[in-house]
Amino acid sequence: MNNPYYAVSLAAILICLSAMANGQTTSSIKGTITDSNGNTVSWATVSIPSLHIGTTADSTGSYVLTGVPAGNWELQVKYVGYRPYSMKIRSTGTPVQQDIVLMDEGTSLDEVVVSGTMKEVSKLDSPVPVEVYTAKFFKANPAPSVFDALQNINGVRPQLNCNICNTGDIHINGLEGPYTMVLIDGMPIVSGLSTVYGLSGIPQSLIERVEIVKGPASTLYGSEAVGGLINIITKNPRTTPLLAVDAFGTSWGEISADVAAKINVSKKVQSLLGASYFNYQNPIDNNNDYFTDVTLQHRISLFNKWNFERKDNRVFSFAARYVYEGRWGGEMNWEPSYRGTDEVYGESIYTSRWELFGTYQLPIKEHVTFMFSANGHDQNSVYGDMSFLADQYIGFGQLTWNKPAGSHDLLAGLTYRYTYYDDNTPATAAAYNVDINRPTNTSLPGLFLQDEITLHTNHKLLLGARYDYNSIHGSILTPRANYKWNSTDKNNVLRLSFGNGYRVANIFTEDHYALSGAREVVFDNELDPETSWNGNVNFVKKVPLNNGGIIGFDATVFYTYFNNKIIADYDTDATKIHYGNLDGHAVSQGISLNIDLALMNGLRLNAGATAMDVYSMENGEKVQQLFTEKFTGVWSASYAIKGIGLSIDYTGNLYGPMRLPLLSDEDPRDPKSPWWSIQNIQITKAFRNGIELYGGIKNLLNWTPNKGNPFIIARAHDPFNKLVEFDGNGQALVTPENPYGLTFDPSYVFGPNQGARGFLGIRYSFY
Repeated sequence: MNNPYYAVSLAAILICLSAMANGQTTSSIKGTITDSNGNTVSWATVSIPSLHIGTTADSTGSYVLTGVPAGNWELQVKYVGYRPYSMKIRSTGTPVQQDIVLMDEGTSLDEVVVSGTMKEVSKLDSPVPVEVYTAKFFKANPAPSVFDALQNINGVRPQLNCNICNTGDIHINGLEGPYTMVLIDGMPIVSGLSTVYGLSGIPQSLIERVEIVKGPASTLYGSEAVGGLINIITKNPRTTPLLAVDAFGTSWGEISADVAAKINVSKKVQSLLGASYFNYQNPIDNNNDYFTDVTLQHRISLFNKWNFERKDNRVFSFAARYVYEGRWGGEMNWEPSYRGTDEVYGESIYTSRWELFGTYQLPIKEHVTFMFSANGHDQNSVYGDMSFLADQYIGFGQLTWNKPAGSHDLLAGLTYRYTYYDDNTPATAAAYNVDINRPTNTSLPGLFLQDEITLHTNHKLLLGARYDYNSIHGSILTPRANYKWNSTDKNNVLRLSFGNGYRVANIFTEDHYALSGAREVVFDNELDPETSWNGNVNFVKKVPLNNGGIIGFDATVFYTYFNNKIIADYDTDATKIHYGNLDGHAVSQGISLNIDLALMNGLRLNAGATAMDVYSMENGEKVQQLFTEKFTGVWSASYAIKGIGLSIDYTGNLYGPMRLPLLSDEDPRDPKSPWWSIQNIQITKAFRNGIELYGGIKNLLNWTPNKGNPFIIARAHDPFNKLVEFDGNGQALVTPENPYGLTFDPSYVFGPNQGARGFLGIRYSFY
């Protein structure tokens, strides 16, 4: 060991080890960023998330990412208007040249969807037609909640159900809200009480995308999915920014703010923390009926989602959310001290709600996944001098097994849902004594089986059946069949769907009409469950354009036939709402068309229209369904000037007349609504470092329902009917003070009372 050669070698090794101990050699990654048409993309964010390093491209699209140690890393590039880009890149200690081409979001032909078949599949390969709307789509018309955000989707209409407290539900192809199942990450979180007030508590900021299935989905998701389902996919903590802020205010005094932060607990554990806040405390009475035009609201929503990276990419994530909301609407001089009295009319609702849900893939060879959720909903509300106090708890668990076997792709599942419900109405009173409270406890175990058969590369057949056992109503069987054909290039897709639906109604939790106003609720008989049969034909055609853009057509013909449909009868008695099963049948039928055009120069156009006929047949008489238009249209036009980070969005909708409830033949209000349209415009400026400023005008035409109508709320000056004279049968008499023989009624509503208003907001994303 006295050899000087060994001494020199040992010294060199020690020097190298010392250098390695004190810091690795780093290098840089540089290049240019363009779109698929060769245009420069300025200010894009370039990062290596695992190293917590990043940079922003300059105005020429050039970037330099420094401080990259030797190794294999995942490089990510993001910029508004383009699909997120990621790639594996190897750093060897020397500079790396890497040019990047981003694809416009509008050119995506093959999104991944889960709602149609309960497993990840490309949209074009799914035998069930699924519509996908990304977070970017909703940013074109910013809204504080999911309920408001859905207004520009063809065939989907948020329907206001009360002029005073502004509650609502979501219609799909003319079917009322209770026929629409709303899921969060594939689980039935929104049901029962939350169908009235829970929708407004879901902030738009949580949305990664929204998947919509129009038509029966009962085989996989249960009896509530008769008219269709809306699946809200929340953001994945692994791919979200470290910090994201979105806040805006309007000239009416509305304030909406969303903040989300990602925490990298470790290389394999990420957490997303989010808070959403909405406040509106500015009573306005532009229609001069002495009632608030828009409900005053104060709402906060807290959200936390965890994602765990596991061996073999097995899924494990769970999330929790809490929502509190206080809202009131009523006479302009209402104060909390009048709550529940007959001095000044007001509708005041306090909602407290918690949710927990998650997905866990079992660590076994077979693909077995367990999904679970639980939620509690407490509602303390008064409508004038009538109180409605309700509690609801729902627990849900689902075990699914997915097994590909040759040309078959099998999916089997076991489900269980438990619902506890209690309120202070006759709905939970003992049959023999209404003074005795009997909360309902409903168990709903079930199982389903689905087989997706690949008959040929161009032909698929989906067969499925579900069996549920309702502890109150007994056995429920819902079969389903779907067929898909596509051309070899997948630019033409034809789908045929047929299925059965089954629904148990909960009047006081689903139907706000039963609570608001002075009408008495009457049940004509013991309500039997509804059954329905639905079929639709869907055709999709994609036409690639020579300049790299694309135009798409999506047309659907739908038909649903109902037995035992539960109808709210406003016509028989002006002082009552009669609920009963229809002695006949009901039909919902129509046709819809969507056209989507995306060009590489930054222009994107989307337009859709639905013509439908929704009616009931009883004793040979055809009656149009209340609050259902025969025509609806939506559109959006976006133009992005990507070189300067500027974009313009113009959105709107158009609704045809719908039948409205009147109190009598003498009621001077129009029995049908007029044609009406809400249109909006927005300009967004994107700066470097992830900052965006946006502003515009909502309801450009300043349309409100009172235009052309003498009044909207009947007898708004006498909400407790103190000046109304009644005959021996409880009918309002015609008197000089009451020339039309009316009673107080806020149920005549078909559109929002909020006129034109400006808005200004800011978004910030830091990766």
